[in-house]
Amino acid sequence: MVYPMGGGATRLYSALSRPQALPEPPNATLDPAFCTEHKGSVVRSSDPEELLRQCEEALRDRPPRFHRKLVHVHENRNSASSGHFRVMQWNILAQALGEGLDSFVQCPLEALSWSQRKYLLLEEILTHRPHILCLQEVDHYFDTFQPVLAGLGYCSHFCPKPWSPCLDVEGNNGPDGCALFYDQAEFELLDSVNIRLSAMRIPTNQVAVVTMLRSRRSNRCVCVAATHLKARAGWEWLRSAQGSDLLRQLQTLVQRHSPESSPAEEDIPLVVCGDFNAVPSEEVYRRFHASPLGLDSAYKKLSRDGTAEPEFTTWKIRPSGECCSTWTTSGTPKTRSGWRRFWTCPQRSRLAPTGFRPSTIRPIICLWFVTSASGKSKVWN
Repeated sequence: MVYPMGGGATRLYSALSRPQALPEPPNATLDPAFCTEHKGSVVRSSDPEELLRQCEEALRDRPPRFHRKLVHVHENRNSASSGHFRVMQWNILAQALGEGLDSFVQCPLEALSWSQRKYLLLEEILTHRPHILCLQEVDHYFDTFQPVLAGLGYCSHFCPKPWSPCLDVEGNNGPDGCALFYDQAEFELLDSVNIRLSAMRIPTNQVAVVTMLRSRRSNRCVCVAATHLKARAGWEWLRSAQGSDLLRQLQTLVQRHSPESSPAEEDIPLVVCGDFNAVPSEEVYRRFHASPLGLDSAYKKLSRDGTAEPEFTTWKIRPSGECCSTWTTSGTPKTRSGWRRFWTCPQRSRLAPTGFRPSTIRPIICLWFVTSASGKSKVWN
């Protein structure tokens, strides 16, 4: 079953599909009424302000969106000529899992409806307008995110999980996976690879999307990865193995595109975004921190001394109990920071007692991460 984008006040899109195996996309078309209203214009001519207005109109009876404070961190004044770009990292919660398997309690049913969540998700993305967008648990790529964002000038790459749990949900929209979008006005694509992560040379169900981009303004390259490691307690060893595999493949890609002899300041910046499902005490966290790629957690930049992780990045309540913890999700080099601004983590008092459960103002269970970076950053999220 495909949930259409059209209908209601916004009439953004509708999707027509026939059953087929992914990753081949279904046939998707614009809502005829939307085309008539815009005189048959193609999707790539869409206006982001108009799309945002339509999302806000569809949500007009809902409480205002959840706001977070934008703060400035240490700024490298010599990096001004490198060009800056905005990165957004977000596990958006697969629709099939939210409605079928994740068993969220204290959550109104209307908050899980795709007819509402899609507008909340798009509103947040359109508000921040990142140059690079990394998403996890995407099961509405072909009928929603790809056509909508392509209309705003984004190019994208999607890697579905081979054994997605979404496929076990009746009426699902296909497998979920990782998606990486970049603004074609800011970047050109040099290389892209979809990775099925392995553990001890055995393929697993977790994936990553890695792209090598070149800035059209500074002509500098940047390597960006989006991933989602194995969830749940008891699988720490598997997350560690998957992280090691990803680090190895990232190092290979970066070396392939690096000049044979280049000074350290000319190293290719690396941004690794993802839902690692790992607390800071886990081995996979230490592996990224000790990697020769020079990665460190971007969340630390929000602390007073630059060394502490936030109190929490995910907070959800299920029948098995309440989970409020820090799951690693972004990072920078230990020797220098190219990050300039961050959206802060909300205080616990603002979320209690419901946490980050999907609601009429929060469509997700994990904190979204938006930052402004320079062309000199290396991060893992």
